[in-house]
Amino acid sequence: MAKASARAPVLGPAFIRLLARFGDADLPRTPPVLTGRLAQWFDWNRALALSGALDDALPGIEDGPGFDEAEEAACREAREALVQAIDGEIDLDPPKRPDPAMADIDPGFLPYRRHCLALQRSMAASSGRLRGRLRDMLARQSTQKARLAEVDAVMEAVLSPREQSLLAKMPVLLGLHYQHLRDAAAPDDTTATSSPATSASPWLARFRQDLRTALLAELEVRFHPIEGLLAALRTR
Repeated sequence: MAKASARAPVLGPAFIRLLARFGDADLPRTPPVLTGRLAQWFDWNRALALSGALDDALPGIEDGPGFDEAEEAACREAREALVQAIDGEIDLDPPKRPDPAMADIDPGFLPYRRHCLALQRSMAASSGRLRGRLRDMLARQSTQKARLAEVDAVMEAVLSPREQSLLAKMPVLLGLHYQHLRDAAAPDDTTATSSPATSASPWLARFRQDLRTALLAELEVRFHPIEGLLAALRTR
């Protein structure tokens, strides 16, 4: 059976701790100071854009659809649909056209990798649409909120590349986690190397649960800005 790591726990958001566990990463015990990290990410163009969003004259209010309960319900339904997709069945059939670039990846892990990538794309598309739409609605509520919407747009432009870089590592780390669990179980579990489509191994059940946990954690990360915009829109 797989043994729990004896390493000291990694501090920081749950999603970061989860990825560190999957990759058995030796990350710093103390998370970096946010202000210092942001200073590294802001080049002069982004700094000027943020300064303009904070200091320039308040923007005017444009016409357009306003925020209401139906819009909030649509956000909730979009999130629930993604949760259902995460909990949905995983297609374990091999691809009809094998990708030569995937030749070095464990064949047993490939269906889970495909599932993970498809859901990451869906989460990115859905959360991106919602964030842009909510930001437009926020800008129509008041001149002060229009400024907040501009700041959110700048922060998205600055932080999204960093976020995508982190999230792109998740399928790789899940692959390592899959191999670690399978290899650790091999001496005690004769089905450890059998096909995931038919195996009922405890290690595979654990991996599938960890995959679900990781995807739900990513969904939480992607919806943090949306929850913030919703909170601002509810405030009158």
